Amino acid sequence: MTVLITTTLLFAAVLTACTHKQSPVAIVDTQRLLQFWPKFRNYNNQLSVDMQTIDRSRSSSDQKVRERAALQQRYTRIQSELTQEVRSAATQVAKGKNFQLVVTRQYVGYGGADITPDVEQILKITETSPSPKP
Repeated sequence: MTVLITTTLLFAAVLTACTHKQSPVAIVDTQRLLQFWPKFRNYNNQLSVDMQTIDRSRSSSDQKVRERAALQQRYTRIQSELTQEVRSAATQVAKGKNFQLVVTRQYVGYGGADITPDVEQILKITETSPSPKP
């Protein structure tokens, strides 16, 4: 009986300590951002249309290779731009809320404070869907 009470009190003390201290780790659901971010969706749609245009064109094979290479370079620039915008927004939120590390939700089993809504606000993502479950 004493062991049970001691274990229960120890568990309660640990739980209390964990709930009062903010995690130094924040998480961002990048898949959610990409799903609802108009800027990403517009870029993605345009790249897709451009690829289809190249595929359907009557250009020579050599010309199509050059056009695909140019499209790949454009894709890389766009990817870099969008990544930097998300990184900048996440950094801004993390600094404001005193987080030491921000990681993406996709590979986190549990833990961390979800700052996705704050990042969405900075990126002006207004469409909403149910919040991701922890």
